[in-house]
Amino acid sequence: MLESLERVPPDPILGVSAAFAQDPSPDKIDLGVGVYKDEAGRTPVPRAVRAAESAMLAAQSTKSYLSPVGNPQFNQRVAELVLGDGLGGRRTDLSLAQAPGGSGALRLGAALLTAASPQVAMHVSDPTWANHIPLLGSAGIPLSRYPYYDPTTHRVRFAELCDYLNTLPAGAVVLLHACCHNPTGQDLDLSQWQQIAEILVHRGLLPFLDIAYQGLGENLQADSASIQLLAKRVPEMIVAISCSKNFGLYRERTGLLLVASENAERASIISGQLGRLARTLWSMPPDHGAAIVAHLLGDPALRSDWQGELAHMAGRINDLRRALADTLSQKTQQDFSWIAAQRGMFSKLPLDAGQVRAAREQHHIYMAPDGRINIAGASNENMSRLTEGLAAVMA
Repeated sequence: MLESLERVPPDPILGVSAAFAQDPSPDKIDLGVGVYKDEAGRTPVPRAVRAAESAMLAAQSTKSYLSPVGNPQFNQRVAELVLGDGLGGRRTDLSLAQAPGGSGALRLGAALLTAASPQVAMHVSDPTWANHIPLLGSAGIPLSRYPYYDPTTHRVRFAELCDYLNTLPAGAVVLLHACCHNPTGQDLDLSQWQQIAEILVHRGLLPFLDIAYQGLGENLQADSASIQLLAKRVPEMIVAISCSKNFGLYRERTGLLLVASENAERASIISGQLGRLARTLWSMPPDHGAAIVAHLLGDPALRSDWQGELAHMAGRINDLRRALADTLSQKTQQDFSWIAAQRGMFSKLPLDAGQVRAAREQHHIYMAPDGRINIAGASNENMSRLTEGLAAVMA
């Protein structure tokens, strides 16, 4: 039977990493996979995370099962991190379930939606994270794209976005990037979020927010402001949260699904559904990363140290954005100031497939096939070499 299976093409992002690893050039630059890198090109484990892990392991007396919805301290503390003190006034109507990373939270949320309504439809931004559509579509949800990014002006197509949302029927689900839009880095501002909230309420639409980079755009508060704003306005919302980037826990697969519903009774029902669905998907979520995060967020000294290191990471990314924008503008005689105005780890360069290939083959610069770059892959040391190569393929 298994001989009927066909070979699958390489993942477009992971394939870039594989090609980079095989390149013997000492001048190669990896702008592909979305991980934070320091000036030396390493993806470090934050200091406070190391300390929290050591303390957690020293105190841990068992590795017995938890429940299908995971570590309750992790769930509560991460919900507070995103919704703020007082949980945005939604304390009694929240349902929380730990998941294997932000991807697991997205998949669990999709399963909840199909359980609630087999006819549910979801709308995602154009463009969006490359894995959103296969990940969510695998739950059987049909997906459509709403207008979001204009590659000519490097701005959000906000009027078109609003017009699109105003055509959707009640009950439609809208997937929104809470901050640090992937792949463009182009976020909505707070006034735009307020207008989106009005449309969501007026049309009876359900927001499904993906937040994978909290703290790496501006700061923890600013990067979750969109979620906190919606929590005060909409009756129901779903939030998929990842701890990969801001805690450096990529391989520990640590995430949370947060569902805000209309009342405590509904929240109790949804909590039971999440436990049932999680049991069918992965039985129990992995605890190691969640236990680290729970310990860190519960220790004031470790939390303060983590926030300081996270602020340094965000500051470094924004400094690199400005340097890339300025240097690329000088070398091409074109305006790249929009790169500095964006936020998060990603930006989308105006390159076609041939230019992306030329950057790799001629200048050892590796990026996603659509021109998405990981800003953190740049450095002060490689900035001149990077921008010279990019300018050459744009000429």
